[in-house]
Amino acid sequence: MIDVNRFSKSLRDGSDAHHPQFSIFPSRRSLVLGRKGIVASPNALASSAGLEILNNGGNAADASIATAAVLSLVDPSMCGLGGDGFSMFYESSSKSLRGINGSGRSPASLNLNLLKNSLGGLDLKANQIPIDSIHAITVPGACGCWIDTIKNFGSGKLSLSEILRPAIELAKEGFPVSEISSWTWKNSQDHLLKTINGTQVLLKEGQTYRAPRTGELMFNLDLARTFEEIADKGWEGFYKGRVAQGIVNVIKSQGGVIELSDLNAHTSSLVQPISKTYNPFDKDKEKITLHELPPNGQGLTALMALGILESLEKRGIVKMNKLEPNSAPWIHTLIECLRLAFADTRAYIADPDIVYVPTLELLDKDYLFNRSLEFNLYRAQVDIQKGSPMRNQETVYLTCNDKEGNACSFIMSNYTDFGSGIVPDGCGFVLQNRGSNFNLQEGHPNCIEPKKRPYHTIIPAMVTKGDDLFLSFGVMGGFMQPQGHLQVLMNIINGNYNVQSALDCPRFCISGGTPSPSNELVNDINGIIYLEEGIKLSVVEELKRMGHKVELVKDHQRSMFGRGQVIQKVKSYNGDDQTVWVAGSDPRADGQAVCQV
Repeated sequence: MIDVNRFSKSLRDGSDAHHPQFSIFPSRRSLVLGRKGIVASPNALASSAGLEILNNGGNAADASIATAAVLSLVDPSMCGLGGDGFSMFYESSSKSLRGINGSGRSPASLNLNLLKNSLGGLDLKANQIPIDSIHAITVPGACGCWIDTIKNFGSGKLSLSEILRPAIELAKEGFPVSEISSWTWKNSQDHLLKTINGTQVLLKEGQTYRAPRTGELMFNLDLARTFEEIADKGWEGFYKGRVAQGIVNVIKSQGGVIELSDLNAHTSSLVQPISKTYNPFDKDKEKITLHELPPNGQGLTALMALGILESLEKRGIVKMNKLEPNSAPWIHTLIECLRLAFADTRAYIADPDIVYVPTLELLDKDYLFNRSLEFNLYRAQVDIQKGSPMRNQETVYLTCNDKEGNACSFIMSNYTDFGSGIVPDGCGFVLQNRGSNFNLQEGHPNCIEPKKRPYHTIIPAMVTKGDDLFLSFGVMGGFMQPQGHLQVLMNIINGNYNVQSALDCPRFCISGGTPSPSNELVNDINGIIYLEEGIKLSVVEELKRMGHKVELVKDHQRSMFGRGQVIQKVKSYNGDDQTVWVAGSDPRADGQAVCQV
């Protein structure tokens, strides 16, 4: 039986609020606890690679890139050197946060007229570039993100070659394919058999090619060679020379307009996170601040939804700490806050280097208050539209901390499964199709332009209490990501779940989080609400009565709800003011959290 007095105290001081005794939702996984560094990722081999770097003297940033490199090898449907990446770093000594925006840009020769002429008379649903168009390929930003994360946040104790060594060795010596990765590989087999050089990331069997099965050894000597060139030459090993020329050659062979100069000109951006402070309206709980990276990423969506939710609580409309987690009122409230936020961010988020993005206006407390006035406690809104602030996906996520108290929140993606499916000859990775996220409506902030970054779905996050780190976390999955951030955060803050239970808990997803050829209207915020198996049927029926169009999802299709990782900083349970790190890893993935001894 739970000691209520101890439980109440734990909520005030954080001493043992997330002790396994206080797990509300029964998890199938135990918490991972340690005194030093922890690595949490969606693949055990990748987590082990990060741990090796920590044990060799690297910090959280170094470990994150080692983990990311292995993930790009062992989970290539989700991420890789042909995609993009973002990182957020908490520096313990200065109690500060900074980030890297590692998203790539459109080719300098690509514009709206050229694109429309190229696409011809296609019926362009949602005014977006088709995900299988050669013009959906943007300059890959992942490699630049890796290098700039190490340059700006790394320990300086390890070379790039040492950080990439685990990935290089696995690529050469072979790795056993994990269960869920095997499923996604198989799911994309037909796609890869049709694309240029797609068979280079499949397993050869006689004269044919197929996806590797669970437990089969997979080798990628081409990727090992690419890793070695990056390890030896750094940025130039990817954006100049053999690899860059391979990218240009394969794209131009299919009618694309990318040039070597587009890759030569690529840069990441060092950015300051944007944030929203949330008061749980419980005298026993501290305020927390959610930090996201600024546009062109969609982290702003999570911040806006949190701000709208806080406005509802201030007005006395709802009190989240009084609601049962995953009850109909709980789910309805979060859905409507997210829909209101998405209505704005889908309209306004774009590349801030090209157009003005009203980030401050969208986070203004008066504007968020006014948006909250559109909330109906009893009914789903029929057609939510954007507001006017000026007047007032496939991905992997990982997180690491180190014994010094630093933490790195890192995410990277190909956009859809295996992205474009196109492989630069002899390079060992697929190219992303992130440009599908551009809008084709002339005058829209996110409309395609030369050298422009598209609206980006992948977002790492952190939470602080004051200036102390509280959580380093994220949830991959296209447009599911800000939804996952809000749901996991509310599970921890108002649901009193431990971090593993918060990840295990069934989720909802507005209009399907991950794009696919059959799901082009993935970002329709007024469409179907997908509910994960495990949500009570009585709740499903109540949501229907409230006007929500709902659909239950189970088995492998649960991947639409994303896959998260969380590392939390807490005080030791015996009250001696020592730090304990607590981690959870999403059961929807193959991964795990591992800790130093």
